[in-house]
Formats: sequence, C-alpha cells, structure tokens
Amino acid sequence: MRQMRPTELKAWLDDPAREAPVLLDVREPWEFELCHLAGSQLMPMASVPARIDELDPAADTVVICHHGGRSMQVAMFLAQRGFGQVINLAGGVAGWAAQVDPTMPQY
Repeated sequence: MRQMRPTELKAWLDDPAREAPVLLDVREPWEFELCHLAGSQLMPMASVPARIDELDPAADTVVICHHGGRSMQVAMFLAQRGFGQVINLAGGVAGWAAQVDPTMPQY
C-alpha cells in the first residue's frame, strides 16, 4: 500500500500506455454526488467488507475519500487481504480540487 499525490494520479490517468486503475471512492453517496473523480466507483467505507468480492484483487486500485483518512483505512484493509497494488489518494478529492481541478465543487 502506498500514497499517491493527486498530480501523480493525474499523470497516470493521462498516460495512454498505462491501464487505468480502479478508482474506488469510499465516501457517502451524498458526498459522491457533490463531487467525484470521473470514472470512480462509489463503495461507502462501511460497505467495503461486505462487498469486497466485487473488487478485483489483481487490479491497481486507488482508494479515494474527501481528505484521505477513510481511504487510508480502506487501503490498509484491502492490502491486508492480499490485494496487489493498493494506493491511497493523499488529500482525497479536496487535494484533487486544489492541485488538479480547481473547478471541482467542494463542501
């Protein structure tokens, strides 16, 4: 499990030579509706243990929340269960808005 800055993730997503990672957003639905990264999948933190079979343990997975706290917990949970490349988006969507997309709505 590792941390990734929003600018690093942006470069990854913009690189056509790299396969896009799974973008797993672990916030609540109301938070996701307000703002999210394009292509991200919503799976609230509390539902991850029950829905873990929906995730591919071999896929690169970037876990996202608002500031990075919830996503860090989920990233550690997935890594402990044998998921390969698990990445926490440092700063979450707030960091993305600050470093990559200042037009993203914030709450």
